[in-house]
Amino acid sequence: MRLLLVEDQKKMSGFIRKGLTDLGYVVDVAETAGAAEGMAAAADYDLVLLDVMLPDRSGIDVARSFRGDGYTGPILMLTALSGTQNKVDGLDAGADDYLIKPFEFDELAARVRALLRRGSPQVGGRLAFGDLEMDLVQRKVARCGKAISLTSKEFSLLEYFLRNPERVLSRALISEHVWDARFDSESNVIDVYVNLLRKKVDQPFGSRLLHTMVGVGYVLKRAE
Repeated sequence: MRLLLVEDQKKMSGFIRKGLTDLGYVVDVAETAGAAEGMAAAADYDLVLLDVMLPDRSGIDVARSFRGDGYTGPILMLTALSGTQNKVDGLDAGADDYLIKPFEFDELAARVRALLRRGSPQVGGRLAFGDLEMDLVQRKVARCGKAISLTSKEFSLLEYFLRNPERVLSRALISEHVWDARFDSESNVIDVYVNLLRKKVDQPFGSRLLHTMVGVGYVLKRAE
């Protein structure tokens, strides 16, 4: 899943980015409101983490601008301002949640999971499709009750499929949400990783879930 972190304090943004990257998220960082708006216009983000106090404009104004431009994903406001009116202003501007600094990273990660859960087939920190299950908290995957060992990138790719079951995903979409902005969409890396997933998720179980749509992309669906 691809996240946009809007935070001008380098130490804070580095701390958050590293933690979320270690959890398998792709994280782009903007240090100003202007940069954030430009990046949001150029890419499709699954979630935005937005600091309130930015050097060029209030994060509340940025949230309002994002919503006005049609962004429908979750927005998590990050701020040292703990007053009730500050929270009200942020939520009224279009934020979905509000986290007060300083915070524990585990709480931030839990808030991110909770916001991403909305609109996806997730229950209690788990994603499931048929007999395939993913535990997002413990980062475990199983099919038919049998544990499957995945690398971090394989886990992220499978998570994206599980959040979009029965939806054909183009290579461009997959590259945007699972790889970072430096990824070369013309390479065959996505095809390689899908094949690696198939060897672990499909082949041992005799029933294919990951299907190729020739000339279009891939889809997670039950065998016909």
